[in-house]
Amino acid sequence: MKSKIRYAKNRDGQSVAYQICGDGPLDLVFVPDWVGNLEVMWEEPTLAAFLDRMARFARVICFDKRGTGLSDPVTLGAIPTWEEWMYDVATVMDAAESRQAAIFGHGDGATMALLFAATHPDRATALILADAYARRKRGADYPYGVPEDVASRLIKAILGAWGTGEAVRGGGAPSLAEDESFIAWRGRFERLAMSPGQFDAVYPLTYLFDLRWLLSMISMPTLVLHRSGNRYVTVGNGRYLAEHIDGAQFVEVPGEDHFFHAGEPEAMLGPVQEFLTGRRAPPEPERVLATVLFTDIVDATAKAEQLGDGAWRELLERHHALVRSELAHFGGREIDTAGDGFLASFEGPARGVRCAMAVRDALRPHNLEIRAGLHTGECEWSGDKLTGIAVHIGARVAGHAEPGEVLVSRTVKDLVVGSGLTFADRGMHELKGVTDSWHLFRAERG
Repeated sequence: MKSKIRYAKNRDGQSVAYQICGDGPLDLVFVPDWVGNLEVMWEEPTLAAFLDRMARFARVICFDKRGTGLSDPVTLGAIPTWEEWMYDVATVMDAAESRQAAIFGHGDGATMALLFAATHPDRATALILADAYARRKRGADYPYGVPEDVASRLIKAILGAWGTGEAVRGGGAPSLAEDESFIAWRGRFERLAMSPGQFDAVYPLTYLFDLRWLLSMISMPTLVLHRSGNRYVTVGNGRYLAEHIDGAQFVEVPGEDHFFHAGEPEAMLGPVQEFLTGRRAPPEPERVLATVLFTDIVDATAKAEQLGDGAWRELLERHHALVRSELAHFGGREIDTAGDGFLASFEGPARGVRCAMAVRDALRPHNLEIRAGLHTGECEWSGDKLTGIAVHIGARVAGHAEPGEVLVSRTVKDLVVGSGLTFADRGMHELKGVTDSWHLFRAERG
């Protein structure tokens, strides 16, 4: 049983297409990779069977990411980042009146699932990662990824064959490589999911991501599934995820296919049902992934002495009002105000960076200059207070900022890849009370 396709508005007024399948006792949000179209997916029996099987034990919420399928299109110069796509999960959950749900991410969609689970542990009751990875590219300390030279050839090959369905034979679904009707459907599915230009704008970015640092923050029950013979994302990637997420279960599924609906659905969904229906209540979340922003007024003491108490108080009130206005606009949360400085948090780093630049620009006509610093990392909520090493690092980053400068950590810069923001290298710095040297960057207009 499936509902009609509906549309949900995100915080920026963009429409996200979603559909609900089944009416089981628990909610499950399914996050696919790049290829999606809610209309076309039901035309293929293997995909329909997969969704129907999930709908036997859950109320399944499916959606098309913005820029794909039936959701609002985006221009090539404004392809959403993973951070922005992550908001689509919350958008469709809210529209479906789902306060909490298990999050099931497949392939490249697992990036969204991981980010959402770490950022919103209060809404993710469980996490399922299928044929997924923490890092796409091979490195000296990560032998499971794709070598640099292979990655460039793979991107070129996929782009060259986009819309033909040849990805089936290229490792997507070897078990269906001789099924011409499936290949024809897959080609149509690709064409109606996104254009070659859109695919070319987003897919290469997957090779720039490294989410290994995030895995220790996943606090909800986690199941990692991986096909033993998957050539597109090898099984070592799945084992790595399971080994580095605390308490994660690992199930090696037989088969060579990468497409989630190829092969026998029961081999993958049987373990998923057992995992979800037999789980214990998740612990109360304490740790979250957050972006922290610190700001303070440059030469505040000298300016206060120059203006006098009354005029300075009026200027400070204007400063606070402008900062709070920009925080509201960019979805920031005010945590603390100490004199002339602000501490705020954001669900994603791009909004935090843009908010900091907007605050700086809004204050300049009032003859006020600020410095700002941002970092993204693990934080802990204690009532209304945000604590943790990430908060400490954010404060230290801000301490290195020059007047009018928005300074960010390397973590922030890496997470906003594809957002259009640009950065200037500010070199390596020692942060007081923090081990090792830190690479800092100045945010510039994107």
